[in-house]
Amino acid sequence: MTHFKSALSVMALSTMLVACGGEQSTNAPTDTAKPAGDRTLIIATEANYPPFNNMTADGKIVGFDVDVINAVCTEIKAKCEIIAQDWDGLLPGLLTQKYDAVIAGMSITPERQAQVDFSEPYFANTIVWLAKNDGSFDPNNVKDKILGGQRATTGLDYISQKYDGKDGNRVQVYDTYTNAYLDLKAGRNHAVMAEKVSASDWLKDNTPTFGLIGDEIDNNDNLGIAVRKGDPLKAEFDKALATLKANGTLAKLEEASFGTSSAPK
Repeated sequence: MTHFKSALSVMALSTMLVACGGEQSTNAPTDTAKPAGDRTLIIATEANYPPFNNMTADGKIVGFDVDVINAVCTEIKAKCEIIAQDWDGLLPGLLTQKYDAVIAGMSITPERQAQVDFSEPYFANTIVWLAKNDGSFDPNNVKDKILGGQRATTGLDYISQKYDGKDGNRVQVYDTYTNAYLDLKAGRNHAVMAEKVSASDWLKDNTPTFGLIGDEIDNNDNLGIAVRKGDPLKAEFDKALATLKANGTLAKLEEASFGTSSAPK
């Protein structure tokens, strides 16, 4: 989710190649051997991870991931059709050829790289604590707290290993950050570990009651576009991303979405 998205459930993905709900594509997999100008690529995203990807009230998929893949498709002279898919179904759907690629705030991890290939990174993430600004949560002294995180993210992996079942703490797993934030607001958890970009986006409508507590944590998390093993799209995506970084387009897209740029150099 940052998307970082960890590999807590990736091993299950290798044995369960059926998408778990969500909107599905009825398009046949794209033949990447077609001439570049003649292709339509089907791209899946979660559409529930703002500001990276989200769906408007009228059903339009928007966000930074959408802007990036559209720019990439322009570079490789292909038409991209973007569809929504629940997070747990993203990689299974890719492996069963329901679509050609996934861009969904997905972290490049060794576990995922055993399943799929990734493009070069298009974004670098950090994780942060999101909690009330009243001093009730101290990241340097976490005891007897309910801590929230999104399923299959590196943030959840971090707090599960460090805090779950220790010093009276319990980690609560959520299907989306949206639900984790709703429980934070309702007092059903004490803090949420999330990507800085996601947390900052939520705070736009929830300050001054809530804020980023403590220092952000850099765990070398990079996001990439996932394709099937050996797919020549990886080389095309890498070349396009290199161009978008060099000409400043990627930095401009980040500035428009986040107000700052952290594009990998």
